[in-house]
Amino acid sequence: MEHSVVDFERCEEIGRITLNNPQKRNVMSRAALGHLIARLEEAEAAAGVQCVILGATGPVFSAGHDLAEVIAASDAERESLFALCSQAMRTIRELSLPVIAQVQGLATAAGCQLAATCDLIVAAEEAGFATPGIKIGLFCSTPAVALSRAVSQKKAMEMLLTADVVPAREAERIGLVNRVVPREALEQTTFELARKIARSSPYTLGIGKRGFYEQLGLDVERAYQLTEQIMVENARAPDAIEGMKAFLERRQPKWGGG
Repeated sequence: MEHSVVDFERCEEIGRITLNNPQKRNVMSRAALGHLIARLEEAEAAAGVQCVILGATGPVFSAGHDLAEVIAASDAERESLFALCSQAMRTIRELSLPVIAQVQGLATAAGCQLAATCDLIVAAEEAGFATPGIKIGLFCSTPAVALSRAVSQKKAMEMLLTADVVPAREAERIGLVNRVVPREALEQTTFELARKIARSSPYTLGIGKRGFYEQLGLDVERAYQLTEQIMVENARAPDAIEGMKAFLERRQPKWGGG
């Protein structure tokens, strides 16, 4: 049986996905990408899980693609490999559950892409983010998709063109990271954030995440048209009715999952 390099465990309402190949710096190999997709789907299917934390073991969050695998691959294999990577990123975005990246170390190339694709990032003070493909003649074109949607166009291009490592505090300043904490507080801070999110209606979290990303690529007029319809759909849902009644009655809502 093939050893899984991505693990999943459940901590009450929180799903924990862990990149677990520290000997190879948690590279985004074909195997790792396949396991990541499977673990994300497992989290989605787990009843009661309302938020996902995506972390890693070892000193490096992820060093990106396995370059030896890329070099040895045929053109068809490279095409399928990069398509699989894009599929993993889309799976994160299409998941109804919010996904928080817990970044303890360096996240480079596709590893940076993975972190940037997550809905939120909590980083240790020693963490860093980089898209260094330019240094080896392989521009980080697919990582640029997530990066350019997380930070300004100018800052994204600076990272892509210089390959410089952006320290965690700077990543927070430019909007790539939500929170930076000492290494010893990383896990607790991430879980506290996940639990705060998990207190909300799972239905509302899902419809809200979907609407947020769908409207990003639209002009303002079309974005309002889309989100108006989402508001209507949301407002008639049982959880929204319960939440509004609970607010008016000054009590805690009881979510039913719809």
